[in-house]
Amino acid sequence: MSELTDVMLVDDDPDLLKATAQTLELAGFAVSRFSRAAAMLAKMHIDYPGVIVSDILMPEIDGLELLDLVRSRDQDIPVILMTGHGDIPMAVRAIQNGAYDFITKPFSPERLAQTVKRALETRRLQLENKALREAVDFAEEDLPLIGQTPAMERLRRIIRQIADTDVDVLITGETGSGKEVVANLLHRWSRRAKGHFVALNCGALPETVIESELFGHETGAFTGAQKKRVGRIEYSSGGTLFLDEIESMKLSTQVHMLRVLEGRVVSPLGSNEVKPVDLRVVAAAKKDLNEAAREGSFREDLYYRLNVVTISIPPLRDRRADVALLFNYFIQRASKRFGRETPSIPPQVQRHLETHHWPGNVRELAHYAERFVLGLAEDVGTASPTATPPSRSLPERLDEYEAQIIRDALKASDGDVRTTLEKLGIPRKTFYDKLQRHGIERAAYATTSRKSDVDFGKPDA
Repeated sequence: MSELTDVMLVDDDPDLLKATAQTLELAGFAVSRFSRAAAMLAKMHIDYPGVIVSDILMPEIDGLELLDLVRSRDQDIPVILMTGHGDIPMAVRAIQNGAYDFITKPFSPERLAQTVKRALETRRLQLENKALREAVDFAEEDLPLIGQTPAMERLRRIIRQIADTDVDVLITGETGSGKEVVANLLHRWSRRAKGHFVALNCGALPETVIESELFGHETGAFTGAQKKRVGRIEYSSGGTLFLDEIESMKLSTQVHMLRVLEGRVVSPLGSNEVKPVDLRVVAAAKKDLNEAAREGSFREDLYYRLNVVTISIPPLRDRRADVALLFNYFIQRASKRFGRETPSIPPQVQRHLETHHWPGNVRELAHYAERFVLGLAEDVGTASPTATPPSRSLPERLDEYEAQIIRDALKASDGDVRTTLEKLGIPRKTFYDKLQRHGIERAAYATTSRKSDVDFGKPDA
């Protein structure tokens, strides 16, 4: 099916259609073939993750008309146009109409493959940015539940499935992984959303006040209780009670909490009155409660009562494909917060994002993004390209330095080939050879106005 392919190829000449498809398939691309533009349009959908390669001169709907129709549905899908009758005016018109690139027949297999490869990378970045914008819908003030990895998609699906039930939930995950975000979403996506979301960190309150905070108290219930207080449990009736770091709750309080969960009633301190509560409890723990129960630091019966449904949040190091998406979200948010322009991400920061262990998970990444926006991430953000480990050989260090110079020139030129060549002072062919050697994608540095730069013919020698 076309949605599973890299390229949707359109050409009314059956021989050329077959030859071009084989060229792309030999280059490793999955191709869907169409002899008519209308047939391709019937298969194309918004957010198609691949690119479209089309001949220009075709019956019924030609390539330029096809370009307009594609862009009317999804203006970001890269469209590469081919023709054996190409000229400069037609190329200019195609680019002005939004074509990603324009190649003339006959073209080399390498030229077509490289163009498609760049277009696919552009498309990938487009969809990532779109996903980032859509993911903001899942965002909370501190730790958004953003991610495209299977683990995060599954996590959101589970939350959707159980949010509108009254089942108690246990959330497990490391510090900074987003346990309160999950709890908040369970509340927001449920019919309890009109009620209160009441959060209590069991590890942040002294033992002397936690029972008063949870159950409330009557006037004179203990020394200093000068007036009646409604507890968090009663206040959350009709909504959701979130108990964070529940492993820190002392055993005597756990006994009282078990009674609340079993009877859905609460008795304020200093009172014999039993009050019914419409309660849903979401508890979070950063350690294994089953192990804590075996050790005797957590009541086993309370663990089983809470462990009706367990949601485990994966640590950030186990979903590295989400790091870049999260980081982009955080630097945009920090830029808005601090009144700064959103900075571009240099290669050394990109390497840090890819290789750092992130023991503090999403919270650590958010704080790092804030330092980066403020220009305070000196540990990696301002590292010199020559600052390489001494164990690397001189040729390796020179290669890395050369690659950094090319990236800097591309960035300064917004990916424009001609301007970059002027800055580097090298021939076009040498430039493209070096891009391939260092694995640099020019399209990644192009702004919207530069993404459709055309190189007519082969690079000059």
